[in-house]
Amino acid sequence: MRSIRRYLSRTLALVLAGVTLLVVTAAYLITAHETEEILDAQLSLQGRVVASLIGPGATEDTYRRVAERLSHPGHLARFYQDGVPTMDEIGDRAALYHHEERELSLGFWNRDGSPLLMGAEWNGSGAFPAPREDGYTWVEYDGERWRVFSMFDEASGTWIRSGVSIAFMQELERKVALGNLVPMLLALPLLLVAMGWIVRRGLTPIGSLSREVAGRDDRDLSFLAVDVPRELSGLRQAINDFISRLRETLERERRFTADAAHELRTPLAGLKIHLDNARAGERDSLDKAYRGVERLQRVVEQLLVLARLDRREAREARDIDLYPLVLELVAELWPWAQARHQEMSLRGVEALWVRADPVEAGILIRNLLDNALRYTPEHGEVTIELSETAGGAVLAVRDSGPGIAEEALGTITERFRRAADQRITGSGLGLSIVQQLAERQQARLTLRNCHPHGLEAALCWPARSPASEPSAQVADPARQASGSWRK
Repeated sequence: MRSIRRYLSRTLALVLAGVTLLVVTAAYLITAHETEEILDAQLSLQGRVVASLIGPGATEDTYRRVAERLSHPGHLARFYQDGVPTMDEIGDRAALYHHEERELSLGFWNRDGSPLLMGAEWNGSGAFPAPREDGYTWVEYDGERWRVFSMFDEASGTWIRSGVSIAFMQELERKVALGNLVPMLLALPLLLVAMGWIVRRGLTPIGSLSREVAGRDDRDLSFLAVDVPRELSGLRQAINDFISRLRETLERERRFTADAAHELRTPLAGLKIHLDNARAGERDSLDKAYRGVERLQRVVEQLLVLARLDRREAREARDIDLYPLVLELVAELWPWAQARHQEMSLRGVEALWVRADPVEAGILIRNLLDNALRYTPEHGEVTIELSETAGGAVLAVRDSGPGIAEEALGTITERFRRAADQRITGSGLGLSIVQQLAERQQARLTLRNCHPHGLEAALCWPARSPASEPSAQVADPARQASGSWRK
């Protein structure tokens, strides 16, 4: 996994460089456009000013004086007479006030387009091209492009054209672009250093949170109290919630281990005593030892079931019919009930659909039936009733045993909690398993004492949506028979 700090530093540096490039490019393009507009305005203004100064009565001397002012040292302007350049020297009377003046020029033409006066830069191998219409245009002359403005002065009957070379415009654009780029390039290292410091400082809370977690041993399950910014508060809360769940799990496992050790130690101690007595010649102790082994076996079986449930992820529920499942479990437990002369009966509807995991639903119902048969005396009765109510599907198991003390009904589902006759072989885990499985199946377990004696354990699954209702099914002949088994 790549470093967040390195990722942020690289990404922000690339973004900063990209933004700088875009800014400089945009500045260059905008400058080029604005420069052309500014120079166009200056060329237009220059042409109108020159036209107003020449006037309608301009003489040859006037144009010669203008040519003198347009001449550059070593590079003279030229006056044309009848379209032919004069050979006399104008003279170097005009000073070159700035070297950039060589990139600007001015020219005059007669009405018919014949040259009248050419500035120094337009007096090369030939006269600068004559204008044909007013306005702005680009003109090629002596291998260089010129941006020119042309206008016809009616008063003097001359064409006036002023221009600026493209080299001047490009140089101006470059200088403006470099003027923007150089400060940004100088500031870029400072920005990168500041950005790195900001990223490092911004990620400091993550490091603090990591050190807080890494510095703990396996016995420190206190909540994280380190101050974090708002963006990390969710992560800190998630870690604290995980610590809370882990603390509850470890506490539950600790209690489970302690209770399991106690429950296993008691029958083992009793078993040892009975075996010692049997070795001493007391034959009744063998029967007592056998019952102790049965109880120990029951405890181990239930502990294994709980261990599997604690480690098993809840599977996706599906629609199942409880009726055939109950029939199968009753048939499985029938030999045990027959041996104790107990009656089992199944009443109610012959199809009860719920959304549940079939395996877990079987374990749940079997524990209810096992618990009812175990605490029902000989010749007693266990009744299973299936019904549909407005609240959902209900499976109720009623026995004719001693029931549970009213004050113990609220805690009887806790692990290793036994409130009935302690002489009955049991582990105190049956109802705890039922409660845990009921919660996993989204069902509700209710316990109540029956009159005059006995206990009713009812499971209620929530009502299903109409879309999940199964289609009509063919009646099973086995479901038409009376659901009663007697001995």
